[in-house]
Amino acid sequence: MLITRVLVLTIALIAATATAHAQISDGIVKIGVMNDQSGTYADITGPGSTTAARLAVEDFGAAKKGLKVEIVVADHLNKPDVGSSIARQWYDAEKVDVIVDVPTSSVALAINQITRDKGKAFLVSGAATSDLTGKACSPNTIHWTYDTWALANGTGSAIVKTGGDTWFFLTADYAFGHALERDTEAVVVKNGGKVLGKVRHPFPTADFSSFLLQAQASKAKIIGLANAGADTTNAIKQGAEFGIVKGGQQFAGLLVFISDVHALSLEKANGLVLTEAFYWDLNDKTRAWSKRFAEKQHGAMPTMVQAGVYSAVLHYLKAVEALKSDDGTKVIAKMKEMPTDDPLFGKGVVRADGRKIHPMYLFEVKKPAEAKGPWDYYRVRATIPAEQAFRPLDQGECPLVKK
Repeated sequence: MLITRVLVLTIALIAATATAHAQISDGIVKIGVMNDQSGTYADITGPGSTTAARLAVEDFGAAKKGLKVEIVVADHLNKPDVGSSIARQWYDAEKVDVIVDVPTSSVALAINQITRDKGKAFLVSGAATSDLTGKACSPNTIHWTYDTWALANGTGSAIVKTGGDTWFFLTADYAFGHALERDTEAVVVKNGGKVLGKVRHPFPTADFSSFLLQAQASKAKIIGLANAGADTTNAIKQGAEFGIVKGGQQFAGLLVFISDVHALSLEKANGLVLTEAFYWDLNDKTRAWSKRFAEKQHGAMPTMVQAGVYSAVLHYLKAVEALKSDDGTKVIAKMKEMPTDDPLFGKGVVRADGRKIHPMYLFEVKKPAEAKGPWDYYRVRATIPAEQAFRPLDQGECPLVKK
């Protein structure tokens, strides 16, 4: 039975005394947070994404506006079949209006299609594949925080331009890894670099020794890690045991989160160059919100995915309020029509292909002696303007984009 395999936690957020909006189905806006609650991506998304969604509802002020909001949470176990089953159950039986987060690109692509078929709404923060705003784009999906194109053009381009012109890819063998490898390889070649080899590893995996030996033997200057979460941290830790960095090669974390750096420690992670959409210490607003988040998450600072969940849910609720309806297709259209504005990502827009546009940041991990306190991990190497951070609208082959 699905309920025995999947964590389902229902959190009633707003008192039932509020008067429901007339066109809200069942009088309730029901938000489904789906992600990895206990596995490889739990620190990146997991319970922290639930906390972020709750903070968005709180900051929106739903109760005062007479809007009843409810959040349900499920663990998709990083499996497309499990995620698809949950999505159908939520949409058909539990009357969920919108699904948010969903790391693991293969799961997100499956739910992307189900959401379109059901006429609901899907706000992706955790998944990375740029296909969600390319050939798989949907009028019912918005890709919020980052994608493989943005990561490749941030980290990949910067490394090649500073001398890292020969690459070997160590890639997670599923949709996300394939897309990240593809998009980064294109950037490397475009900037005059060469790819000397690549190897794909099972997702997830604990033993990287055979893959690292192949990378080491390639003599490539850069070992591109087209993976994430525990896979990335395990590869870097085991790479240290093989003396890869001491031997003159460098790891490029193509998708590294602040939770990964925390798990690695500054001693092992310093010098890593990475691209993210958010950092808790960017400005006064990000610091204030992150402090609230950390108080609810045992002191952990938010990842960009968790920040993206907050931003996406807040904008979704603004669109529901403006429409006075939670019809999925109409709400997504309204979200594209309305400019975005929140304390974490600032002002932005949602394009016709469903891509949320905002600046991205190229960070370098600090040396231990440079950190001034807990979670003081990054220095900003470059700010990538919103108009340059994501794939040009006319290059994604999205059927929704008029030519």
